[in-house]
Amino acid sequence: MTASETGPGATTARIEGIRNMSPAERLAAVARAAPGAGDLGAFSDTEALALERANGMIENVVGTFQLPLGIATNFTVNGRDYLVPMAVEEPSVVAAASYMARIARANGGFQTSSSGPIMRAQVQIVGISDPHGARLALLGARDEILALANSRDKVLVGLGGGCKDIDVHVFADTRRGPMVVLHLLVDVRDAMGANTVNTMAEAAAPLIEKVTGGEVRLRILSNLADLRLARARVRLSEASLATAEFSGRRMIDGILDASELAAIDPYRATTHNKGIMNGIDPVVVATGNDWRAIEAGAHAYAARNGRYTALSTWEEDREGGLVGTIEMPMALGLVGGATRTHPAAQTALRVLGVRSAQELAEVTVAVGLAQNMAALRALATEGIQRGHMALHARNIAILAGALGAEIEQVATALARDKDVRTERAEALLAELRK
Repeated sequence: MTASETGPGATTARIEGIRNMSPAERLAAVARAAPGAGDLGAFSDTEALALERANGMIENVVGTFQLPLGIATNFTVNGRDYLVPMAVEEPSVVAAASYMARIARANGGFQTSSSGPIMRAQVQIVGISDPHGARLALLGARDEILALANSRDKVLVGLGGGCKDIDVHVFADTRRGPMVVLHLLVDVRDAMGANTVNTMAEAAAPLIEKVTGGEVRLRILSNLADLRLARARVRLSEASLATAEFSGRRMIDGILDASELAAIDPYRATTHNKGIMNGIDPVVVATGNDWRAIEAGAHAYAARNGRYTALSTWEEDREGGLVGTIEMPMALGLVGGATRTHPAAQTALRVLGVRSAQELAEVTVAVGLAQNMAALRALATEGIQRGHMALHARNIAILAGALGAEIEQVATALARDKDVRTERAEALLAELRK
């Protein structure tokens, strides 16, 4: 942490021995490490999302569904420490992100940046014979369109946001005839922005029909938020990557080879990017944001040049260090939706301590890069199954009927013997209970 981030209320991302604590001990440790987060009871309260509140969030509610929620530690981003809540069902995700963040922390942590929170709303116009003429007519009416759109959200405009510009796309030859699609470019500030841009698009539709003489069809945001990008970078020294089994040089070569395959082969790129989203989605879910929108935008962005490829890049710098970078759409919000209505999401945001949606986006994409580093590091050396199956052993122990302290005892034996099967777990459990 920089000196400006230390002090009585500053978060400390390093929690020694958190893996060996009980859930209650971990919660207490997180509360001590993030004193500004306040009451963390929503994390441990199985009824934090009351049925009555859930019934108001979606339709046809019959109950609630829970995911495990863990805390990724060790994250230093732009010189500031973060404890990162992650809601995910897959073993090894939280552990891997935390471990890679620890290596990155010793190398100065992650450096991030982001563009402004600009979202696109699309307005589709059909029934026109002169699409290029319609485009120029719309550009000529720019100021009138902006004024009409902004009249729908004066609060947002007062906060410095609002519709800032328009962009017009022409599709002169489609199976349904010529089409023009006008994009409203809206600064949504700390919101995800879907409701805002959709409202503006619908408000502007009559004027757009008047200007073009066409008929408006779709009026909806685009989840390809290519003007709302978040970026992260990490540099790791050769020495920091060495293990008892592999040299730092071997680690770097393996990661570079794996990264290159993801860059050239869409079959590998898909799984490479899934590993990135293993880190990103749990943060998005924990903070009550729309993970489907983030997934859609990420994969569309990965194919933006006509071929699906990796979202991250790994390179070697002139000093022999390993440099990882990532840039992708990250349309996250701090206001609206479940971020305001779900008690656990509110608690997650307090633990993170982010002060803007852009800061949340930057931390989230850093977690994605850490998760990507963990996967590549394992794949390039010992293989993915060794670490993953050791953590998956707990699930197998539970399936075999282990309870309480039995779970860890059986899981430890399964991992030690490298025999992570339900049948073996049942045998170990029977022996233990004798």
